[in-house]
Amino acid sequence: MTDTSARTRGRRVLVTHDRLAENAIELLNAHDVDVFFSPAYAPSEQVAQRAAELQIDALIVRQGRVDEAIIAASPRLKVIAKHGVGVDNIDLQAAASRDIPVIRAMGSNSRAVAEHTIALALTLLKDIPRLDAAVKAGTWPKPSFIGRDIIGTVIGLVGFGSIGQHVARMAQGLGMTVLLHDPHARAAIAQFGGDCERDLDSLVAEADIVSLHCPLTNATRDLLDTRRFGLMKPTSLVVNTARGALINEAALCAALLEGRIAGAGLDSFAVEPPAPDSPLWALPNLIATPHIAGVTAGSAKTMAEIAARHVIAVLDGEEPDAASLARLTELAA
Repeated sequence: MTDTSARTRGRRVLVTHDRLAENAIELLNAHDVDVFFSPAYAPSEQVAQRAAELQIDALIVRQGRVDEAIIAASPRLKVIAKHGVGVDNIDLQAAASRDIPVIRAMGSNSRAVAEHTIALALTLLKDIPRLDAAVKAGTWPKPSFIGRDIIGTVIGLVGFGSIGQHVARMAQGLGMTVLLHDPHARAAIAQFGGDCERDLDSLVAEADIVSLHCPLTNATRDLLDTRRFGLMKPTSLVVNTARGALINEAALCAALLEGRIAGAGLDSFAVEPPAPDSPLWALPNLIATPHIAGVTAGSAKTMAEIAARHVIAVLDGEEPDAASLARLTELAA
């Protein structure tokens, strides 16, 4: 049963989007949980009003910010499940103050995000957007064009969780040299092997491609700023399929305009959706996608099902999965 109140009230979950994979809806319905929807990126007050009207028992967060008003709207709310792994759009403090667990769909889209990372990196490395525009404009840059090799390219990964590990293996398979930085994953880095670990400043200075795969915390906000762009080679590229605020966007614009780096591929932005008049859009050496790296047919089904199972477990009185819990201490590091 979906988005209806035509029978005796069951338990209710609100999805912050206008759809959810059918397998997850069927799973929730089979466990006496009715599914309701709110438009993607709807204003907080609109989502809060809907949550209050429905008196929801659970929330599945897909898109948009979930603030204290939404979390407080229904006194019945017992669990917040993220359709994905990033929880910087959820007010964890407000949830914690009400003893409401925030649970992530860990590992559900790691492969998909890694694939998109490699796709952005190769698109930039091979200069495809500029060549495409030139040919379509009636020019033929072949006589003067010299491309860059994938093999031997140095890719520096900032963050070595599940996504970073997938990217590292893919990059190695393409013949790239992998550098790694993640103070919270020293054991995984040691297991990866080789002389690959670097401090952050050394990594950005050595890498041909700097790719971000860390969470957004107080410590990682503006991780790439004017100073670090100044450390990079003028031929280097930046890829971000993590969180937009890891990069200071004003500093990125300046670095691209002034030729201090060669290009950037972004799948996430400090504000989403970004402003239509963002100065980023005037940069020919920047490519952008709308935060969809983890959204494939397979990952969407997996994320939705994992989120649904988290909701069902908590509403059935089980303890939330400890490995999937979002913790204030982790995210404010």
